[in-house]
Amino acid sequence: MQPATSQKRVFRFGLYEADPAAGELRKNGRKVKLQEQPFRVLLMLLERPQTLVSREEIRRALWSDDTFVDFDHSLNTVVNKLRDALDDVAANPRFIETLARRGYRFIAPVEVVVEGPVAAPALAAAACRSSLLTHPDELPSASRTMVRVLFGLIQVMYLCFYLVSLAKLGSIERIVEPMLSRPHWILALVLVTAVVGIPTRLFLLAGVAFDSGKLHHNFRKLFPFIFPLDELWALAPFLAVHQLGIGLAFAATAALLFVPFSQRTLMLMVDKTSA
Repeated sequence: MQPATSQKRVFRFGLYEADPAAGELRKNGRKVKLQEQPFRVLLMLLERPQTLVSREEIRRALWSDDTFVDFDHSLNTVVNKLRDALDDVAANPRFIETLARRGYRFIAPVEVVVEGPVAAPALAAAACRSSLLTHPDELPSASRTMVRVLFGLIQVMYLCFYLVSLAKLGSIERIVEPMLSRPHWILALVLVTAVVGIPTRLFLLAGVAFDSGKLHHNFRKLFPFIFPLDELWALAPFLAVHQLGIGLAFAATAALLFVPFSQRTLMLMVDKTSA
């Protein structure tokens, strides 16, 4: 086995990967032209995602104390070159957020991949995980507006489920009473999950309405909690089984079981919109 020093770290985010050992930034496997100073700033941000990297830290890393330079102008130039390489914009950042007069923060999810013989088991596990869920590189490019509209419509659909169910709690009780000895447990479950789901959907809709640059990141943090909630509400068609019939209720539930994954896919497609 080779020593651990033979291992190499690569930072992956969206369509990009940064290779510190090679000093390269790549997009979809193709090298992106980027000068040394912007690349060093990128590595500082990737080492500490979601954390403020101050302007003073960057100054000390790029210029020694005896270097005479217009620091503010030079740093702004370096960061602008980095943003150009990432197709990022300061007004609506997907990667680099500016904290006025304080510094910068990398806001996109970052995956650190360790390459080398020792990392083979970890890479095999990562490959297994990626085979189960869609990876951003497997998705087509799509209009950001289209992605927002589709994602927003899904949130509206769930809001309608919650509101209609709350408005018809008495009807739900009559439906489940012949099937269950304690229908009040179902009513309590509907009530609690709807109360949790309504503010969650309103939060996501606000992100869609204001085209939040952090919508993708916020959804990924919420996904472990949203997933079981959405899978539970996939059974909602059975609350209208007398109107739909058992066959349509099963068909609607089967479709709704896939919706949480479609939301995740739409958010992953946000990474492709600037390609």
